Amino acid sequence: ISENFTKYINAGEREAGDENFDYAEIDDSLVDDATRDELVQTKGFFIYPSQLFCNVLKKAEKDENLNETLAGIFKDIEGSAIGTDSEEDMKPQLFVELNKQYRPERVIIEYNNVFKFAKLNTMQLPPRWELVQVITMVDATTYDNYMNNMRQLMTDPMQNSDLILFNRVENGMPISTWRRQLRAMNNTTTILFEFTDGHTDDGVSDEDLPYDMKANIINITDEQFGLFYLDAMDHPNRYDEKTIRIKGQVFPDKGVPAGFFRFGRLAMTCCANDIATLSLLCRGDLKPSSSKWYTLTAKAQCVYNKAQDHDMVALMQIDAVPAVKPKEQYVTFT
Repeated sequence: ISENFTKYINAGEREAGDENFDYAEIDDSLVDDATRDELVQTKGFFIYPSQLFCNVLKKAEKDENLNETLAGIFKDIEGSAIGTDSEEDMKPQLFVELNKQYRPERVIIEYNNVFKFAKLNTMQLPPRWELVQVITMVDATTYDNYMNNMRQLMTDPMQNSDLILFNRVENGMPISTWRRQLRAMNNTTTILFEFTDGHTDDGVSDEDLPYDMKANIINITDEQFGLFYLDAMDHPNRYDEKTIRIKGQVFPDKGVPAGFFRFGRLAMTCCANDIATLSLLCRGDLKPSSSKWYTLTAKAQCVYNKAQDHDMVALMQIDAVPAVKPKEQYVTFT
């Protein structure tokens, strides 16, 4: 935050002609109220030069009350936008006027992180307006610093997010640790990590899964099937040469060659009218049936799917025994 704030001010001053200007070097008294208010409006918060990280760091060794100093600075930053026009303007009447003027099909709000999410979440919205998704964007290169030093500002939006998306992720960053940390504060959110090379990862490690990946036979319970299936789609290499045991049905598929079948379960993806088949290709001797259920023990392999140009999990039947239909016939993802 300090670096970003300083770069913004320095860029403006240098563009105006003062090539040697450095906000970190000036005295707090040189910042007038008008400048402060303008910065709050453009950046959403304000930091005095003495409160910048680089200046606090210079005095850290001799500051016997460093924790109190930092707490005071964070409180000042968090409170700098409270009561400003930008926050006061965000009220039900604003949305009523926008709705009347534009009649929008959808509205995207880039919410100021300094404002408490409860303000928006509890606000009365125009008829037929509904808050459908909250997305929090996180810069992976600064995440740890922000969480260690400005936890309240960071966690408030994350606790209410449907999706938390990290960008600028590099190999070696502790994404599994971050995922567990976020799961502790919001166990229903979706978490994705976007790497600088363009690929994405959900950060799920073996330790995050509800079944034992180190077991000789990995037992997938009825309730765990949906999670297993999605993880197998996202991380097929994780299951390569593993032996798994799952309950399911054999589904007909005209595209499956002789000696193979599709094994899995039906899933309710959003409602009773939207039923999809979640199945894996398996080599074995079971025959399709809409009434029979089996407990299948199989060796999983990560194989290349040429038709779809990606790796996938395929199964090799070891054993299959008749099973009782699960209590919940359909897999859900809630």
